Amino acid sequence: MSLTTEHSRHLPVSARGLRLHEKAPDYAAIRLAVEEHPLRAVAGHEVVVEIHAAAVNPSDAKAATGLMPYAVFPRTPGRDYAGKVVVGPEALVGKLVFGSSGDLGIRQDGSHASHLIVEADAVVEVPQGIDARQAAGIGVPFVTAWEGLRRAGLPAAGETVMILGLNGKVGQAAAQIASWRGARVIGVVRREEPYAGHANGPVEVIAANTTDVSAKVRELTGGKGADIVFNTVGDPFYEIGQKSMAVGGRAIFISVIDRFVSFDILAFYKGRHTYVGIDTIALGSVETGAILKALTPGFADGSLRPFPIVDDAVYRFDDAYAAYQAVMGSSRHRVVLVPGG
Repeated sequence: MSLTTEHSRHLPVSARGLRLHEKAPDYAAIRLAVEEHPLRAVAGHEVVVEIHAAAVNPSDAKAATGLMPYAVFPRTPGRDYAGKVVVGPEALVGKLVFGSSGDLGIRQDGSHASHLIVEADAVVEVPQGIDARQAAGIGVPFVTAWEGLRRAGLPAAGETVMILGLNGKVGQAAAQIASWRGARVIGVVRREEPYAGHANGPVEVIAANTTDVSAKVRELTGGKGADIVFNTVGDPFYEIGQKSMAVGGRAIFISVIDRFVSFDILAFYKGRHTYVGIDTIALGSVETGAILKALTPGFADGSLRPFPIVDDAVYRFDDAYAAYQAVMGSSRHRVVLVPGG
């Protein structure tokens, strides 16, 4: 990328945003200063994005408490973003773009700021009909859902995808993608409640507190079981998921509360099962951008839909502490930060 004189004239020299200066001992002690900090030099393969909105993810808060030992300090947090390209190739300047990353906000300055430097190949143009706040909320949940299903073998029409933790954001994204591809979706929730998200077909919901889940899944599938079990919760639903798998089934894991479970080796190899672990923090911005580009046609034609962004879940930088606490308090809404006091 070569900067024209006009671009150079408008090159921002600093960003205003959140700064983490040291790791916090717990979530309640997270300190998010709002400061001006200088932007580093922009490399030839990078762009500068003027941030319009940036989502807050649980991983943003976890990285602030030292749960990710490779996190650097000081830094600006934030993995997901949407905004306008203000410096970069002519084809991108002025475009509304969105993106996400495992590096941003953890190993390097992230998106909870007025401006962000990122690789040009990482940004994705926002489809028509989606605004910046909605686009900012797509990132981590949809990337996690797609990467899990991709690595497990994308579901095909006629297959059954069972989602444990259906109404979480990754659960909803997985339901959207699976039904987009023509698969049957069965979702498991802790207690009686309807499916909260969009889907391209019926979503059968099972409440774990009132139903023998694995028996019900066998009943719904004519005794076969689920071809894919997407476990978004971890150990609380581990046994349910494994008892519900079809022969040759694939299980996806993305989260944990208690890291140790009782592993039935016999059931594993007799069932010819495949286990897939997903850690999107291992994905760089360009890798993540490639996933979002694969999903964009679905958002463009309405098969996939961004999460609704309600006004009560939109916070200014000065209220970032409340935004982080809302996320760690298991807010049902997608929490978004917008620049401003």
